[in-house]
Amino acid sequence: MALALSAARAPAGPPYATDDPQPTPYRGYEVYAYTQGARGPQWLEGSAGIDFNYGAAPGLQLTAVVPVEWESARGLARRSGPGPVELAAKWRFVHLPRRGFDLAFFPRLVLPATQSTRGDRHASLQLPLWLQFSGERWSSFGGGGCTLRCGAGTRDPCDLAWAVTRSFGARLQVGVEALRRGADEPGGTAMTELGVGGTWTAGEHLQIMGSAGPGLHAVGEDARNHWYAALLFAW
Repeated sequence: MALALSAARAPAGPPYATDDPQPTPYRGYEVYAYTQGARGPQWLEGSAGIDFNYGAAPGLQLTAVVPVEWESARGLARRSGPGPVELAAKWRFVHLPRRGFDLAFFPRLVLPATQSTRGDRHASLQLPLWLQFSGERWSSFGGGGCTLRCGAGTRDPCDLAWAVTRSFGARLQVGVEALRRGADEPGGTAMTELGVGGTWTAGEHLQIMGSAGPGLHAVGEDARNHWYAALLFAW
């Protein structure tokens, strides 16, 4: 998920879980120092790390994410350790600036750390498509796809997401999003998440961003809230 630090451009992607088809500008760099997580009635889990993006060619972005993750639950000791490394490439294969429409394929390979404290211990491959309709102040983007998982006894979940953002002046952008996350294990249930976020352009090479929202849980399951916050350095 990437955006450029230009006051004239309406950014998307982070801080939203919904991605967009906009790649990092050619030969440009974008580095997110981020933290994200979720909280339930008796547990807390999250991660923090670096999300590095490079514009390798016009319309092509290369991405590497290196996190540290943690989890805690009532009555248990807090655990932390290296998280899964993510390697991705965003290819924007449709770009119609006069119509404000873009479409991109963003495959992502997830390689879990051997000492990961939580989550899947097997590699997976995410295969989403992202599209966007954008204007001078408004932007609407979203899409989704399925994840192919290698572990025995797992499912290949499919997710859908959509977001709408609006710019207020040259520095502030706010938006809302909705996600539908498929169940990733047999007998599991799908989850719907809502979010509200914002981005503030603090300088030529710096943006401050964050988002948060609830999960609409199934009957009998714990409620959860999620968040994301980051500093974006771009040049």
